[in-house]
Amino acid sequence: MKHLITAILISGLLFSCNSSSESETETEDTTSVDMVSEKLTSDTDKQFKPIETEEALIATSLMAAPKDSRSGCKVIGYNMEGEFVTFREGENEFIVLADNPNKEGFNAACYHKDLEPFMARGRELRAEGKTRDEIFEIRGEEMESGKLKITPGLTLHIYYGPNETYNPETYEVEDARLRYVVYMPYATQESTGLPKSPSAPNHPWIMEPGTHRAHIMISPLSKDDK
Repeated sequence: MKHLITAILISGLLFSCNSSSESETETEDTTSVDMVSEKLTSDTDKQFKPIETEEALIATSLMAAPKDSRSGCKVIGYNMEGEFVTFREGENEFIVLADNPNKEGFNAACYHKDLEPFMARGRELRAEGKTRDEIFEIRGEEMESGKLKITPGLTLHIYYGPNETYNPETYEVEDARLRYVVYMPYATQESTGLPKSPSAPNHPWIMEPGTHRAHIMISPLSKDDK
């Protein structure tokens, strides 16, 4: 009789433990499902909006700048009316050239302020109707004469993509990516050891080697690029 009672007590304890364990597992599984469901809902609900205001234009263009420098960048570019303006003055070494809202796609740039004379000269010549090749030749001559100067190592960051919509919570532009440029005037493949084309995504290579516009490129390549 004593053995029978003991067996009944042990069976009760085992049933209680199993029930508790099953209950905990069910709770964990339910929590995991809820978390996945919330993430899917969040991704589904994420809506990209058109860049229709000056505030949105500035905020999305600032994505071209390093994150910890965005608050102090000077921002220039074309406003919604097509006028080239200074949106705000800066406090650090960066200038952001905002996306042109009157052109298709998105293309904003952030560069070191010491590059501004070179960049501004390009905009001036373009406004005069000069072609790409003419601008290249004129600025090359002005670099050789000393009228223009680029200190080796100055950087340009380009935030670009095919769309003109953005996430209003993060200011990220839909499908936009970053490309980096490090100016090295007159550098060559031989003087840098860099290839003339990228060997893999985000690998550096040298573009326009031997010219005043020689620069190191770091471009993100899509999976389809070879």
